[in-house]
Amino acid sequence: MAEQEYDVLIIGSGAAGLTAALHLADHLKVAVLSKASLHSGSTFWAQGGVAAVLDEQDTVASHISDTMEAGAQLSRPDAVRFTVENGPSAIDWLIRQGVPFTRDEQGREAMPFHLTKEGGHSHRRIIHAADATGRAIEQSLLSQATAHSNITMLTHFLAVDLITRRKLRLEGNRCEGAYVLNLDSGHVEVFKARFVILATGGASKAYLYTSNPDGASGDGIAMAWRAGCRVANMEFNQFHPTCLYHPQAKSFLITEALRGEGAHLTLPDGERFMFRFDPRGELAPRDIVARAIDHEMKRLGLDHVNLDISHREPEFIREHFPTVYERCLSFGIDMTSQPIPVVPAAHYTCGGIMTDTRGATDIGCLYAVGETAFTGLHGANRLASNSLLECIVYARACAQDILTMNDNRPASAGAPAWDESQVTDSDEHVIISHNWDELRRFMWDYVGIVRTTKRLQRAQHRIDLLQQEIAEYYSNFKITRDLIELRNLALVAELIIRSAMLRKESRGLHYTLDYPELSAEIRDTVLAPKHYPWPRS
Repeated sequence: MAEQEYDVLIIGSGAAGLTAALHLADHLKVAVLSKASLHSGSTFWAQGGVAAVLDEQDTVASHISDTMEAGAQLSRPDAVRFTVENGPSAIDWLIRQGVPFTRDEQGREAMPFHLTKEGGHSHRRIIHAADATGRAIEQSLLSQATAHSNITMLTHFLAVDLITRRKLRLEGNRCEGAYVLNLDSGHVEVFKARFVILATGGASKAYLYTSNPDGASGDGIAMAWRAGCRVANMEFNQFHPTCLYHPQAKSFLITEALRGEGAHLTLPDGERFMFRFDPRGELAPRDIVARAIDHEMKRLGLDHVNLDISHREPEFIREHFPTVYERCLSFGIDMTSQPIPVVPAAHYTCGGIMTDTRGATDIGCLYAVGETAFTGLHGANRLASNSLLECIVYARACAQDILTMNDNRPASAGAPAWDESQVTDSDEHVIISHNWDELRRFMWDYVGIVRTTKRLQRAQHRIDLLQQEIAEYYSNFKITRDLIELRNLALVAELIIRSAMLRKESRGLHYTLDYPELSAEIRDTVLAPKHYPWPRS
């Protein structure tokens, strides 16, 4: 049984994980794990950009106000201010890492980069690399990380569970590492570490239709919950309003920046409809736009609505949206002359593992950064392009905290090898695929854009049965990637359902027909596992 030891184990190779690694590697030995290829996470597919106050006409107060309003006033003011105030320095760091942000044609000395505008923003503050910002950031950070002698990049390694002192029956409760499945060998290895950072992304694969890559199975949230961490606001799942509707497109996102540059949402007859739902029209926050589209589709029995930017100059469209243009063209859709068929799809997990502004969780030496974490920034609905900003800002703060604590952190405790002597290989893989499909379908039908108490109760009943089947399967057979991800998704789905049932109001992304009004009480939905609290060390 292989055993590896590092100063810091980072689970996840997206923007958050790589940023933390690069800030730590000059001082500590770091391992970065990816369960697939290094660019398989959500960062690589992010199109829009990074929101930050970079223009002299913009202000920190305005960005804070826009974030609070988009979050339905549930965002935590301290988290919002911390993120926004650290935004410019985060962008400066990305530029120094070589991220090729799009230059402004005007060539202004004070702001040489082009800034676009997205839904919910009152100013142009989205710095971007054409319409493939995530790819540009991922490639730049990967280039730096793979060249650093103190960073070990490991692909096809899937974390199974965290190793904590409580699990080892030792005093206190800090994280000591993780059990990790080597997907190439099929064996579980022990990774010991003095600090562990969860940067595993969100859980939108819990839904049938999603913009996310296949790996978005909520692994970090599930592992942290099983280890004893609290989670918060899991009921707030953001549905991106505009994903390409085409049988072969699978999960291609149509960036919100199109609407920022004047694209119209229309019905089949060409009628615009968004101004009937919000005075900001297509530039309303995502929760409002997604519900409006869902309403029109159900009202008229439509499979999709249209997103039309064909009134803009073809050269402008091809220059600013080359990725979207080429992808649509591959499906026979020329967006310079015809509308794009779009539908909402699960996109972002606004809740997650509870952390402070350093990324620290309830368990000592365990951190969470990026979409897997709940910092309080997003509230009831994430403001467009605040996600990549959060990744960079909190990963840098997390790394600084680890460097500060490093001298006082004792060596990792020993951990027993993974015992698979009592399990066998399964010849019934169909059970996993069937349960995976059932889970994603009832989450879409019952815990989607519009909810009711009865729908949530049905979902709760089904997830209870599913959890029993998965637990039995997990106990009797050797683990595989599909089984681990199904186990994690089922747990996260349960947390989403429980959180949704506790919120007796409609706020932001949680809209229920049984409680359509806002509550006067503004509160987070916090869930704590049975073995919380305990002394943290």
